[in-house]
Amino acid sequence: MGTGKEIMAELPSKFEVLKLGNQLCFPLYACAKEVIKIYRKPLQQIGLTYTQYIVIMVLWEYGEISEKDLGEKIYLDSGTLTPVIKKLEKSGFVKRQRLAEDERFVKINLTDDGIKLKEKAKTIPQALEGNIYLSYDEMKTLYGLLNKALEGINEGRIQ
Repeated sequence: MGTGKEIMAELPSKFEVLKLGNQLCFPLYACAKEVIKIYRKPLQQIGLTYTQYIVIMVLWEYGEISEKDLGEKIYLDSGTLTPVIKKLEKSGFVKRQRLAEDERFVKINLTDDGIKLKEKAKTIPQALEGNIYLSYDEMKTLYGLLNKALEGINEGRIQ
């Protein structure tokens, strides 16, 4: 067994991989957190959290959707998604409907207020303008790379 000095001499190279600055996950996490923070104020003005916003966006795009399919589209499990949907329902933006033939199956629909919310929300994406210092081409590249990474992660889970 080596001395303390020998062990300490090994640490930098042996554990270099454990430095925060060498982790891909950290800038992804930090950037996502900061982007969500940028959205917070404009979303508060229309009464939504970021997670509620992405749920509503899916409903604007697809209309009626099952809770299961919704969760798959936004990468949330039912334990996280159900409380979000319940809050949106309490706010009057969505309605949930259980199927009579299978009560485990829940459909989510927008209410009239949820549909009208789209007009108020149309300027929300502009909140990022001037806050992310990337060119249009760099943002397109980043978007493509992040989606490619998500696809790869999901393919890895299926196998």
